[in-house]
Amino acid sequence: MSGRLIIPVFIPHEGCPHRCLFCNQRTISGQAGQPVTAADVRAEIHTWLDRASSGKHEAQVAFYGGSFTALPRFRQEELLTAAAPFLASGQVRSLRLSTRPDCMNAEQAAFLTVHGVTTVELGVQSMNDKVLAAAARGHTAADTGQAVAVLRQAGLETGIQLLLGLPGDNRTSLRRTVERVIALRPDFVRIYPLLVLRGSGLATLFQQGEYTPFSLGKAVVLAAFMKERFERAGIRVVRMGLQAGSGLEASLLAGPWHPAFGELVSSRLMLRQTRKLLAKAATDNVALRISSRDQSVFRGMKSANIRRLEQLGLWRRVTLIADAEQARGTVQEVAAKQ
Repeated sequence: MSGRLIIPVFIPHEGCPHRCLFCNQRTISGQAGQPVTAADVRAEIHTWLDRASSGKHEAQVAFYGGSFTALPRFRQEELLTAAAPFLASGQVRSLRLSTRPDCMNAEQAAFLTVHGVTTVELGVQSMNDKVLAAAARGHTAADTGQAVAVLRQAGLETGIQLLLGLPGDNRTSLRRTVERVIALRPDFVRIYPLLVLRGSGLATLFQQGEYTPFSLGKAVVLAAFMKERFERAGIRVVRMGLQAGSGLEASLLAGPWHPAFGELVSSRLMLRQTRKLLAKAATDNVALRISSRDQSVFRGMKSANIRRLEQLGLWRRVTLIADAEQARGTVQEVAAKQ
C-alpha cells in the first residue's frame, strides 16, 4: 500500500443551519451552483480512482464543507449510498465527513457506521462559549463534549477543527480551548488561522474597523504552541492552514494567509528545538540529526532559521546530519564517538 488516497466531495454550506460570522464555504471550496448529486459523487470517485490507478492506495471518500448530519436523512442517504458500490468492491475503504457538534447523537452515529463512515470531523472552532456566540456558531462547548462522547462510543475516529483569531478570543482563552480539547481525547486536530473573506459577516466588521485579524507572525506563534501541546498529549495535528486555491486567494481581504502556513509553524518548532539543544550542549561543536525530508523545514522559509542561528552566533557550532530514519519534525543531538 503506497498511502491513503483522499477523494474530496464538496457540499459547501449544504445542511448548515447557521451562517457563521467568518464563513464563505463556496469561496473556500471553489464551488457554487446546484447541490451535489449522487451522480456527481460517483463521477468524482471514478475520476480520482482512474487518476490513481498506477499505484496502490487505501481510498477514502471525504465529504467536505457543509454540515453533513444536519442534512435531511434522505439527503444523507443519497450521498452515502452513491459511494456504496465502491465500498462493496473494495475500491474505496471508508468514508469521512464534517459536521457540527450540535448535529450529532447516538442514533445519527449508528446510521453513519452502517453506511461505511469511519471518520467524523467536528467544526468546533473554540471551546469558549462567549467566543462561539460572537462568531454566530449556534452551538456551545458542551455540545462538543457530548458529540465527541457519542462518536467515541460508536467507535468512530473523531477529529476536531479549531480556528485561530476569532473575535473575542485571546491567548488565555485559546490556551483554555486547547486544554479542554485535550481532555476530550480526539484522534486528531486541524488548526486554521481565521481569514477575512469577501461575502462573510467578518468582512463587514473588518471594513468597519471593528475586527483586526492576527498578523501572520502571531498566528504562526500561536499555532506552534497548539501543535506542540497537542502532540505532547498524543493527539495528531493533521493540518495547519487552508488549502491554497484561486477562489480563496481572490476573495481574501485580510488575515494571516500563507500557502505554506503549516511549514512556517513546523519551521518555528524546529528552530525552538535546535536552540534548546544548543543551549544545553557542553561542547562548541554539536552534531544535530534531522529527517532527510525535513531539510527545507529546518532551514525555514528563505533560510530564515539559519539566519537567526547565525545572528545568535549558534550556527557555527552545528554539524547537520540528514537521516531518513529520523522522525519528522524532530531534532536530536548525536553523541560524540568515544
